[in-house]
Amino acid sequence: MINTLCFSVALLIIVLPAMAVPQKVESNKATLSITQEVADKEAQNKRLIQQAFEQWASGNGNFFDLLTDDVQWTITGSSPLSKTYVGKQQFINETVTPLTSRLATPIVPKIREVYADGDDVIALWDGTATAKDDQPYRNTYCWIMTLKNGRITHVVAFLDLIEYTDVLNRISDGN
Repeated sequence: MINTLCFSVALLIIVLPAMAVPQKVESNKATLSITQEVADKEAQNKRLIQQAFEQWASGNGNFFDLLTDDVQWTITGSSPLSKTYVGKQQFINETVTPLTSRLATPIVPKIREVYADGDDVIALWDGTATAKDDQPYRNTYCWIMTLKNGRITHVVAFLDLIEYTDVLNRISDGN
C-alpha cells in the first residue's frame, strides 16, 4: 500500500508539471499573438499618418479628411483658441480657415518624428507657409492623435499660438 501511494505521488509529481507546460506554451502563444496584433496595428496607424502628411506636403491630399465628423480636437494653452473643439466642422471653421485665409501659400508640413502606441499616434512636425503680407509663417506642432478604424477620433495639439495669432492679428480676414 505504501509503495502504491509513493508510486502515485511520484507519478503526480512527474506528470502534473509536464501537463502544465503545454498550457503555459499556449498562454505564451496567445500573448505573442496579441502582442503581434498590437504591433501590426501600431505600424498600420503610423504608416497611415505618415502617408497623409506626405500627401499633404506634396499638395495631393487634405490631412483633415482623416478626421471623423465628431472628432474632439483640443488645442492646449491659455489663448482664446485653447479649448476642445467638438466636431470636424467646428474645428476647421474656428481654427484652420481663419489661418489659411490669411496665407498666400498653403502650409507645407515636414515631419520630424512619428510615434505609435496602440491606437495613439504622435506626430511632431514643422509647418511653413507665406502669409499674405509676404512674411513667413513657421510653426512647430505636436499632435497626439487617437485612431479608430483608420480615422482620427481625438487630437491633443500643441503649437506656438503666438505665431498663429500673430498672423490673425496682422492680416485682416478678407485680405
